[in-house]
Amino acid sequence: MKNKLLFTLSAACVVMLSSCGSKPEPMDKVIERSLSAAKDQYMMLAEVMKDKPDLLPRTIDTAGKLITARSNWWTSGFVPGTLWYLYEYTGDSKILEYATEMTSRVEKEKNNKGTHDLGFMLYCSFGNGLRMTGEISYNEVLLTGAQSLITRFRPKIGCIQSWNSRRQWQCPVIIDNMMNLEFLMWAFKKTGDSTYYKICVSHSDTTMKNHFRPDYSSWHVVSYDTITGRVEVKQTHQGYSDESAWARGQVWGLYGYTVMYRETGLERYLDQAKNIAAFLINHPNLPADKIPYWDFNAPDIPNALRDASAGAIMASALIELSGYVDKETGAKYLEVAEKQLRTLASPEYLAKPGENGNFILKHSVGSLPGKSEVDVPLTYADYYFVEALLRYRNLLEKQKVQN
Repeated sequence: MKNKLLFTLSAACVVMLSSCGSKPEPMDKVIERSLSAAKDQYMMLAEVMKDKPDLLPRTIDTAGKLITARSNWWTSGFVPGTLWYLYEYTGDSKILEYATEMTSRVEKEKNNKGTHDLGFMLYCSFGNGLRMTGEISYNEVLLTGAQSLITRFRPKIGCIQSWNSRRQWQCPVIIDNMMNLEFLMWAFKKTGDSTYYKICVSHSDTTMKNHFRPDYSSWHVVSYDTITGRVEVKQTHQGYSDESAWARGQVWGLYGYTVMYRETGLERYLDQAKNIAAFLINHPNLPADKIPYWDFNAPDIPNALRDASAGAIMASALIELSGYVDKETGAKYLEVAEKQLRTLASPEYLAKPGENGNFILKHSVGSLPGKSEVDVPLTYADYYFVEALLRYRNLLEKQKVQN
């Protein structure tokens, strides 16, 4: 696998070089420049947050003022997680201090049984912290959180319930929920309790059956009848229309099934990830710079807003997925991911030091229909951008060793 991945990376680099009239900035320089900028921004952000001990950064308002959230907001784990990634990159003891302190602000969510987002909240923060430091106490936080999360599994339906019941939905399950399964697979490996594994497989299989259209695009929300377990409605709550392909929803699915293949080795998940990737990469509305419009079917394309968060998540997923496929397909994935990272590292998206509320990336879209977080920085865009940079950096480092 290692040699195949290195060959794939080399092939992707050749494609990128040959497609440009002039030699582009070397990818290792793009990565180091971007990670250095990310480090500077997040050290400033962490300093600002020292005076807000019970809060986590969320975004900025139209005047550029920082908006914060409490730990029960679904994105609370992303800034701590990004700090852990930046500690992994720098080894800087000050960043370790920031990461540890910001992570501690999320701990009480381990007992939160009212959300499906505990993977985002706890695994991105405590999970990365455990991976990098081996801090024993983090195991208890994570295992308690995993137990809280599986209380939302609905056996009659076969899925973990996402949002709580509302007038229009009895048991809504959103495609985003695929992202929280990595957390439960960690719990399975840690404890040996097959309950976690069975829930992840059931959720993945049920989502694969009901969330996806024949072209491998997905609905955002599928709600189920709690008595019969049957689908009651399919909608795209944060997209342009119910039948449209909301960009971030598509890449949540890509990332989620890539992870589920890694964790289970089940070929059906690899096939699903490859099919989603093909839908995205070959879509006629994917721009040349590979940063998706907020919805692939937005009516005002090419003037529609872009979503940097979708581009960052997609890049990170494609880098991992490239290691699980044949070398030709892997090279194509890495070509797209490299283009995405270069675009996000450009002045159009990468914030100048001290600007953008000290977040890393500009131009993400939370929910345009809801008029919430539109064309602003978002913490998960930063998290997956830094993750993708580190993943690509690791490939380059392995290539150097190989050579």
